[in-house]
Amino acid sequence: MVFQSFIGYNGLKYIEEVNLMDTQQEVKSEKKIARLISNITQPPIVSIPTFAIINYILLGFNNSLVITLVCWIFGAFLPIITSLILIRKMHTDMDITDRTKRTLPLFFAVCSYLIGFLVLLSMGAPALTTTLMLIYSTNTLIILFINLSWKISIHTMGVAGPTVTLTYLFGFPGLLFGLLIPLVMWSRVKLKKHTISQVLAGCFAGIILTFVQLYFILPLV
Repeated sequence: MVFQSFIGYNGLKYIEEVNLMDTQQEVKSEKKIARLISNITQPPIVSIPTFAIINYILLGFNNSLVITLVCWIFGAFLPIITSLILIRKMHTDMDITDRTKRTLPLFFAVCSYLIGFLVLLSMGAPALTTTLMLIYSTNTLIILFINLSWKISIHTMGVAGPTVTLTYLFGFPGLLFGLLIPLVMWSRVKLKKHTISQVLAGCFAGIILTFVQLYFILPLV
């Protein structure tokens, strides 16, 4: 009887340990997925397919190559390169979790987007492309000021803005791009980089600010 009780106790303990290991493995897997989503949906990276799609639709493949390259340089490559340099100098993580260390990378991104806007304007690029580059600059500037006191989600804002722009261009099908938004929200909260209120704020700010600027600025470009 004692032997049976001993076997039963150890069996139960073994099951609990297995369940714990399975839970820990699930958590690790979820974090890996969240990290992957977070890495590939950084605003400069999201801008790469966004500008490519817009320019291809408006100009065709051959005529869009140079304009798209300019968009990638000022909309993605320079912001990413300057951020990586500053991250290394500031000895911080890739997400720049410390809000106080985000100001300088954001400032350089604003400058890159603004220069990109001026270059595109001088080249006679499509109005939507040029306006979107300006929107990247103004939205990032607004993020910079908000970030001085509160850590709004740059990731969700960086997906919401292009979603509005692609919806403007394609209509309802453009909303499909917005399917990324809940995934990005989940990943940022899962990684404990933002709270729910911060990812929601980034999403709504990206939608509203982009819509307003498209409505008022696009006709002037």
